[in-house]
Amino acid sequence: MIRLDQTDGLWTVTIDRPEKANSLTRGMLAEIADIAERAAAEGARVFVLRGEGKVFSAGADLDEARAGLATDPVWERLSGAIAALPCLSIAALNGTLAGGAMGMVLACDLRIAVASAKFFYPVMKLGFLPQPSDPKRMAALIGPARAKMILMAGQKVEAEEALIWGLIDRIVAPEALMDTVTALAADACGASAAHVAGIKNLI
Repeated sequence: MIRLDQTDGLWTVTIDRPEKANSLTRGMLAEIADIAERAAAEGARVFVLRGEGKVFSAGADLDEARAGLATDPVWERLSGAIAALPCLSIAALNGTLAGGAMGMVLACDLRIAVASAKFFYPVMKLGFLPQPSDPKRMAALIGPARAKMILMAGQKVEAEEALIWGLIDRIVAPEALMDTVTALAADACGASAAHVAGIKNLI
């Protein structure tokens, strides 16, 4: 359900569970975290997250969420591993992003989305707290009031508005998504891991 492709310093992680809207189990989250930690240790220059099908991820698998996944520390482990990557990290959002899946995306450096993508994190309605790092990362991108619009007022934000807010960085056609990501990754893939890490550290 998690697929890894590696080419010339570019690590692409695909959430491949389209029949369940790419909802995430604990095992899937731990596997992505493992890959992110390996990417950091093995000198990846670019790390890409993408989903298979028409949804990036609907968040936690509902059965596992009811069994405790919603409050499992694996979410923080994953977003922390991505935030700590010394390389360029890009979320290729092939569709809607919901719930706890937003944490790994907020931890990326860049977020590229298709026009049909929507963004929501219904923790108020569901009675859960968001993962601890998510509100801070969200507020750093879009400001505290807009973070409250999503987390407290339960707003579902469409791609055009998300771009204006700064939640995403570019909107592209579905057929151009991965070509856009490849183009954004090109300079970093052509550099040394130390050079990539040095520039990211300065930012």
